[in-house]
Amino acid sequence: MDRWIVYAFVSMGFAGFTSVIAKLGLTGISGDLGLAIRTCFVFVFVLLFAAVVVPTSQLEALSWRNFLWLGLSGVTTAASWVFYYKAIKLGDVSTVALVDKGSVIVSLFLAWLILQEAITLPKLIGGSCIALGLLIIARG
Repeated sequence: MDRWIVYAFVSMGFAGFTSVIAKLGLTGISGDLGLAIRTCFVFVFVLLFAAVVVPTSQLEALSWRNFLWLGLSGVTTAASWVFYYKAIKLGDVSTVALVDKGSVIVSLFLAWLILQEAITLPKLIGGSCIALGLLIIARG
């Protein structure tokens, strides 16, 4: 199995825990405050992680394009998190997490449009299953 597949499954596991323990952490506080606290922990953890694993030569390789695209990615991540935390504060984590995974459909489309990645039959079937699941959830 390719290493990236293992990483993706590990990411999936952590992401599943993230929503549930975040909901526990929001007890008695707003989703906005909870997100701010969580983001501080993420910031510190990622900086410490990078300090350990990123070679210093990588700093020299940074370009304005890296900053632009990663900065925009940070803005879209922040927007996603703001609304995700508002949603899990008010709704069931299991439903919110499932709806959030509809982002796979958006990613498939944007990867095809912007990155010229192929939409293969397995991706089309998987994306269709996700869309069907979203319809089922929306009606339930």
